[in-house]
Amino acid sequence: MPIVKSPSAKRRYDASSRRASAERLSETIVAAARRMLLSDGYAPTTIPRIAAECRVSVESVYKRVPGKPALVRAVVEQALRGAGTVPAETRSDAIPTDDLAALLRGWGQLTAEVAPRVAPVLLLVRDAAAQDRGLAELACDLDESRRSRMSVNASRLKSAGHLPKGMSVKQAADVLWTYSSPELFELLVIRRRWSLAHFATFVARGIAAQLAAD
Repeated sequence: MPIVKSPSAKRRYDASSRRASAERLSETIVAAARRMLLSDGYAPTTIPRIAAECRVSVESVYKRVPGKPALVRAVVEQALRGAGTVPAETRSDAIPTDDLAALLRGWGQLTAEVAPRVAPVLLLVRDAAAQDRGLAELACDLDESRRSRMSVNASRLKSAGHLPKGMSVKQAADVLWTYSSPELFELLVIRRRWSLAHFATFVARGIAAQLAAD
């Protein structure tokens, strides 16, 4: 006797398939936008060009992002995930705080992992923001978001007793914000051609030196 599938089961399967297809298209759009941004710059990267690259309609792109600044934000957010399936931020939060040296090594390694993905985009946003008000607002928002994240990390240092006497959480956040900046990556890796391993060590040791100061 043949097995008759219930209509509800078929609907669940179809919905799951559609969601997976939609997620793949979103990832394709973000990847195409990243390639175009870094190869051609912000102004030449248009929604119609991205749609053509992905072989979808312009409406399909706008359905996922309301405009170019939102698309750039999506590119940045994807880059911040780092490599692998577990987001870099999640992995950062999982590093124990009892061993300061190990914690800073982990943060240095994650910085060196994420920076090559996100710093070029952030630098592009910074340079193009002067000509685009929407992008200028995004640049400020992204910088503030990074500052807020560093405040969370600084609070972890405070809770673990790693801040020197006289250093506030705000000051510690400024230190972490500086060492995670795209400008530092630009100076040392892009311009001076440091290896990522050397850069990771520099970040960890630099933060450690600031925390050791009286």
